[in-house]
Amino acid sequence: MIRREQVRGRLELNAPLAEAVLTSFIRDAVETSGTQGVVVGLSGGIDSSLSAALAARALGPERVHGFLLPYRTSSPESERDARAVAEHLGIPHRVIDISPMVDAYFEMEPDAPADRRGNKMARERMTILFDQAKKLDALVLGTSNKTEILLGYSTVFGDNASSLNPLGDLYKHQIWQLSRHLGLPAEVIDKAPSADLWPGQTDEGELGFSYETADEVLYLLFDMGLRPDEVVARGYDERVVKRIVSLEARFRFKRRLMLIARLSGSAVNLDQEIPRD
Repeated sequence: MIRREQVRGRLELNAPLAEAVLTSFIRDAVETSGTQGVVVGLSGGIDSSLSAALAARALGPERVHGFLLPYRTSSPESERDARAVAEHLGIPHRVIDISPMVDAYFEMEPDAPADRRGNKMARERMTILFDQAKKLDALVLGTSNKTEILLGYSTVFGDNASSLNPLGDLYKHQIWQLSRHLGLPAEVIDKAPSADLWPGQTDEGELGFSYETADEVLYLLFDMGLRPDEVVARGYDERVVKRIVSLEARFRFKRRLMLIARLSGSAVNLDQEIPRD
C-alpha cells in the first residue's frame, strides 16, 4: 500500500526531461499552426511566469509576447513581479489596463459581488489576449496547472481558455520544481499563490486547504484511482478529502470544451476527430 510519505516522492519531477518535452510541445504547436509565436498574460505569479519561460526557451524570447493586464485594485507587487519576469526572460511586453472595460460593465451591475467581478476580469483579460494573438499572428499560451484544473479553480472562457497549455499535466508542487530548475526569480517562486482578483485574496485561503495536500489527494484519486475512503485511510483529513472530491465533481464541466447533444454518428468532441497531422 502506498503511504503518505511515498506520495510526495511520486510527485517529484524529472525537471530536465519535463523541460525538454514541454518546450518541444510548444515548438511543435506553433510550427503546426503556422503562426509566428505566442502571447501570454503575465500576472506576476509562478504559473504564467513558468509558461513564458518555457515558451522563451522553445521559440526564442522575441517570439513570446507578454501582456500585463492589471485592474485598478490589482496589487502593485503583481505588476512589479510580472515586469521583472519579462525582463528576466528578455521577452517583449506591454501593459493594458482593463479597468475601463470592466468598470463600464459594472456600472450597469453595481451590486455584483466579488466573485462575479473576478470572473469578469479573467474573461476580459482573455479577450484581450486573443485579440492581440490575432494582431500578432500568434497562439494564446495557457497557464493553468493540473491542480487548478482538477479542482475547477479557474474561470470558464477566462484563465482556462487558451490555444495550448504546457502546464496542464503538472501539479502545483511540480510547477515549483520546474520553476526552480529554470531559474525563475525567487520572489516569484516564493510568493503566496494568488489570482489577485481582490485585495488580500490567496488561492489556498479561498480553497480552504494547502496546495501540498491538494496535490497529494488528487494524485491518489486521479492518478492512482483510489476511493475517497482509501485516501482518508492514508492519513488525510476526511473533511478536506470530501471537499476536494466535491470540487472536482462539481466543476468537472469546466474541463469540457462544450457539451453537445448527439444527433448523428459523428458528433463534434464526442466521436472521431478529422485527421490533421
